[in-house]
Amino acid sequence: MRHLILSAIFVTGSSFSMASQAISQYVELPQSGGLVQQGKIEVVELFSYGCRHCYDLESTLNPWIEKLPTDVNFVRVPAMFGGVWDVQGQAFLTLQAMGARQSVHAAVFEAIRNRIKLTTPDEIAEFLAGEGIHKDIFLSTYRSFAVQAKVMDAKKRIAAYQVSGVPALVIDGKYRFDLSAGGPQGMLKLAEHLIAQERAARLAKLPST
Repeated sequence: MRHLILSAIFVTGSSFSMASQAISQYVELPQSGGLVQQGKIEVVELFSYGCRHCYDLESTLNPWIEKLPTDVNFVRVPAMFGGVWDVQGQAFLTLQAMGARQSVHAAVFEAIRNRIKLTTPDEIAEFLAGEGIHKDIFLSTYRSFAVQAKVMDAKKRIAAYQVSGVPALVIDGKYRFDLSAGGPQGMLKLAEHLIAQERAARLAKLPST
């Protein structure tokens, strides 16, 4: 009996320690950035094509995204901090609107990583032509009202999430954290912890049968 009690105390203490450690790794946001799909737990990645750490995170993040449960909705939001950040962020939103393959996004990441100059819409369009994206269609979509609306939404999210650097993850518009959570693996472990926490909180609100 004494052994069972001690074991229970140890487990409880460990769980409390893990929860305390998780709390110290994220910022609780004062307001929600809004859900993309009602009823789903939203995971947002704030990123930039020009961010080296965002590029490095891709190899860890993409396989994780593929295994997310069906009650989780993953969204990428480009950081819009002005200048080239906005140009490249709008290019991402344009490719998203065009339904571009993931390989095209990867090619843009790789090109910027290799110091290919992609700082204007025309430069990006010229590069994307080599990836099978029609230059004129890209530029017309880039300047479209639909993409401008996506840009405004991205900027609102950046403000709501109080983001000052990338990469960062936001869970359900409530919790924001970055690589200081323990690198790429630490970020994803914390994301899983917070997803489970949100799922449990939602289940607890359901009427009992």
